[in-house]
Amino acid sequence: MSAWVSALKAVLPYVTNVVTAAIPAFTARKGQDRSAEVTAQQIAELQGAATHNAESVKVLGEQLQRTVSAVEQGALNVERALRRLRLLAAAALLVALVALCAALVVLVG
Repeated sequence: MSAWVSALKAVLPYVTNVVTAAIPAFTARKGQDRSAEVTAQQIAELQGAATHNAESVKVLGEQLQRTVSAVEQGALNVERALRRLRLLAAAALLVALVALCAALVVLVG
């Protein structure tokens, strides 16, 4: 329970910044009066924000696609390098076994 309290105390100073950034800044309302003009302007602002968000999502999608392609290419490169290293290790093991056999033949014979 005390962990929640300490976490809450750490987060509380930032809550107002997050809330003010998250709440959209729509056209200021004058009292409770909502005229058709203000409503139309707010709708236009919402449409603009939705268009902007769609464009941002498209850009992020393209960046994600490039990132995934780069990661896949990197994985292929690492896989090729690993395959080469395994072959090199197998060749080194074979040379070591041949050298061991030659040393045993020289010692025994």
